[in-house]
Amino acid sequence: LPGIVAYAKEKHIDFAVVAPDDPLAMGLVDLLKGEHIPAFGPTKAAARIEGSKVFAKGLMKKYGIPTADYEVYDRAEEARKAIESREKFPVVIKADGLALGKGVLICETRKDALNAIDEIMVEKQFGASGSRIVMEEFLEGPEVTVLSFTDGKTLIPMVSSMDHKRAHDGDTGLNTGGMGVIAPNPYYTEEVAEVCRERIFLPTLRAMQQEGCPFCGCLYFGLMLTKDGPKVIEYNCRFGDPETQAVLPLLKSDLLAVMQATADGTLDSCKVEFENRASCCVVLASGGYPVAYEKGKQIDFGSFAEREDLHLYHAGTKKTADGYVTSGGRVLAVTAVADDLQAAVNKAYDAADRIHFENSFCRRDIGARALKALN
Repeated sequence: LPGIVAYAKEKHIDFAVVAPDDPLAMGLVDLLKGEHIPAFGPTKAAARIEGSKVFAKGLMKKYGIPTADYEVYDRAEEARKAIESREKFPVVIKADGLALGKGVLICETRKDALNAIDEIMVEKQFGASGSRIVMEEFLEGPEVTVLSFTDGKTLIPMVSSMDHKRAHDGDTGLNTGGMGVIAPNPYYTEEVAEVCRERIFLPTLRAMQQEGCPFCGCLYFGLMLTKDGPKVIEYNCRFGDPETQAVLPLLKSDLLAVMQATADGTLDSCKVEFENRASCCVVLASGGYPVAYEKGKQIDFGSFAEREDLHLYHAGTKKTADGYVTSGGRVLAVTAVADDLQAAVNKAYDAADRIHFENSFCRRDIGARALKALN
């Protein structure tokens, strides 16, 4: 972090956007502001809302924000005892700290849960992030993500979205960082939005103020629309991936102006507008992801061409003398914007199918659930 701050000073950076979770949780925004460099993103204290699931769950419990029932364990032995005496499954087990979006395990059986405890707390698959775990009830219902701009006082929700976490069609396979997204989410009606605003969004904002760490930046709400109403699954202290790739192409306002208003506390006088259209983002992944996969595969972009309503995001690529090669699990994300969701889905897949690399795969059903809900 000191190196980044030194670079920002040397290059006379006049506005910094701190986007990833690690530097936010480590306090990069605090360091930049300490050197009088304005920055978009929460302070280290506020970033705990993602950096510690124990902190987030405690915040929700203290301020009456609806979420799943839970218990916290800091010893594997105690967690195992709780699972042995537990009657209801599935159960969700979460590593307390940051784990690249992979520290949440949905355990269908007692055996799965005991294995998860060993993986997180004994084998330390997520390092120090697994020193404590949160064990919580399994919620059911449609999932919704709502990103929001907030300066600590004013909160402006962005267009809702629907992520597709599982690796394969029909929501099968392992959990991933996200295989595709559509926006807006048809389950997130105006009525649901109002309930979320009054019971979740504004109470969270006020809770962070009360705790002495007002949240400024992009606050991500991962929600489950249960039969008992919307509940928080998780908070993120940043733009989520790949939701951002679907949501921001719908933003009509100037992103930099909105970020600056967020950072300097003038969001209440900033106009934030989104297009009344739809978007679909399809992720092209390396064969074997999210477990083992090979790198260094040459990428052939074929007849793909970016245009105003078609965007290509590089996630796991590396530039070489001969072009681009793969260097990650989720390699590229193709986002299309159209007047309706079906058109956006068609356009995204048409574009994605023009790009090739060895052993690539993508889900073929991004948006299918949303289209069914619309129909």
